[in-house]
Amino acid sequence: MGSKDPRVDKYIEQAPDYAKPILNKLRILVHKGCPEVQETIKWGMPSFDFKGPLCSMAAFKKHCGFSFWKSALIFDENKKYSENELRLKWGTTEKGSDCAHITNIKDLPTDAKFLALLKKAVKLNQEGIKLPPNLKSREALPMPKDFEMALKAVKPAKANFDRLAPSHKREYIEWIIEAKRQETRLNRIATAVEWIAEGKSRNWKYQK
Repeated sequence: MGSKDPRVDKYIEQAPDYAKPILNKLRILVHKGCPEVQETIKWGMPSFDFKGPLCSMAAFKKHCGFSFWKSALIFDENKKYSENELRLKWGTTEKGSDCAHITNIKDLPTDAKFLALLKKAVKLNQEGIKLPPNLKSREALPMPKDFEMALKAVKPAKANFDRLAPSHKREYIEWIIEAKRQETRLNRIATAVEWIAEGKSRNWKYQK
């Protein structure tokens, strides 16, 4: 039996008006495709679990993000739909990312196509299949809104971040969302912006 989390209701209620129908539609489809799914909030955004992390969604200022936790396996192995079709609907232009970039409910694929992808994600978790080490870097993480706004406030940092390799972007995002306390998170954001403005990667201290 699945469950709904009132925090997800609140998240959708507080989302921008354009995002509400998108988030509600995605939520309905996830529950339809996996009746046993468990809702929660992870990294500040609605997430869905079924025998482990399954997928997540988020609302930003001008777009919504959606990603399957094992998107690398889903998109690499799913041959039912053309790669062009999948990437158009469910991928950014940035190589190595399978996080959907949705600005309008019309950007969503048909229900049948979405449910086919969700079925694949559910099956991977049911069978306990893990991402191989060489694919882990392709797991998509939506950009935290507070980090995004901090970068935009410092033009050199925003420009440098846009030029970073996907793996380096991910390192910064993971560092920020893994903070347990809000004070720690804010300090990490400030430090990250400073380092990025100076052209440094997250682990620059350990690089020769």
